[in-house]
Amino acid sequence: MRGDGVRMETVNIQGVPETMLQTLFARASYSQKKGSKFYDKKAIEIVGRLDYDFSKAEKDAAMSDGVIARTILLDRLVGAFLEENPDVTVVNIACGLDTRFYRLDNGLVRWYNLDLPEVIDIRRRVLNEQGRISTIAKSAMDEKWAAEIEDPKGNVLVLIEGLVMYLTEADVTKILSIICRRFEHAQIIMETMNPFVMRHIKEKSIEASKARFTWGLKNGRDLERIAPELKWIEDISLTEGMKELYPVYRLLGRMGFVRNLSNKLVILRK
Repeated sequence: MRGDGVRMETVNIQGVPETMLQTLFARASYSQKKGSKFYDKKAIEIVGRLDYDFSKAEKDAAMSDGVIARTILLDRLVGAFLEENPDVTVVNIACGLDTRFYRLDNGLVRWYNLDLPEVIDIRRRVLNEQGRISTIAKSAMDEKWAAEIEDPKGNVLVLIEGLVMYLTEADVTKILSIICRRFEHAQIIMETMNPFVMRHIKEKSIEASKARFTWGLKNGRDLERIAPELKWIEDISLTEGMKELYPVYRLLGRMGFVRNLSNKLVILRK
């Protein structure tokens, strides 16, 4: 219990699910900086309620910069999609403690947050979500989650952020096949990692959680091979988000090898 009477929540989680705490801290910390491109009030509130040692995340500048760049771009992409499709259904796969709904809610969107039961348990303890926002406690590879999404014939936006680099190609194929079988019209925004970075670049706070990068992709168009029902639209390098943080990336972002080594947001459409 904090001095102001707020109950502290103990968190005991390891492996890939623990990475959600690193990304949460990155958003909360950045939001309190002068001139920040977004303000994540919910992230700040949640960090203040968790009994967890965030010191490794606090020292991991590389991880933090990547999270912030990704958040800036995804907020922009999702916000634009909501403007064009205000009553869309959003499925947020491997949601962790993502709080994008609270930053972008337009009063109409139906939002589903999907993650493993141990993650959803923590989420439900710190966020009282109901109404147009729901949680599903299942693996992304469990076909049963898709049956919980209402109106599968409507317009659906699927977000897959910070997940597939910890999986195998077979896992990714399974997730995409579930999406394609359930939804008639879907746009997918998936974050991917370059294979070279997956093999050679380490992030301190991620390593500390015992999570490991296991799968990478050079070009998002290759996903058409493993999911033929999907059409590749474009790859957006996270260097576009880094430009918002460091002006030098306006130059670096023009260099092909820098853009290619950076994580990408791959946009796919069924």
